[in-house]
Amino acid sequence: MDITGRLIKILPEMRGESQRGPWVRGGFVIETEDTYPRQVAFTLFGEDRLAMVNALVMNAPVVVTFSPESREFNERWYTDLRCIRVVPFNGAAAPAAAPAAQQAAAPAAQPAAPAAQPSFASQPADSDDDLPF
Repeated sequence: MDITGRLIKILPEMRGESQRGPWVRGGFVIETEDTYPRQVAFTLFGEDRLAMVNALVMNAPVVVTFSPESREFNERWYTDLRCIRVVPFNGAAAPAAAPAAQQAAAPAAQPAAPAAQPSFASQPADSDDDLPF
């Protein structure tokens, strides 16, 4: 899934050690630019993904690719939006621009022939119903 918004905060990193080795977790918050703006927090794991966020400019528009994940603990559900990729927003490469480009590249369709109009001359002249249908 993708979402576009403005980067408003980078959350602090958390580091730890597990049986598999050291790990690092971070996060960031964006604000959508819809009619009713929403703030959305994302989490990410690994040095490489943290480097993606640290390279971004604060208050810059970004496109975030993420995966929603939920888990249950003590009969309560918790949801994470795990960031897969975050890149600066480039207006020229907007997903909405692709269909318009495809329509422009498609050959012009031939106009359809007008539908045959029904003939109402077959009604008797003395009919008191003067409606054509």
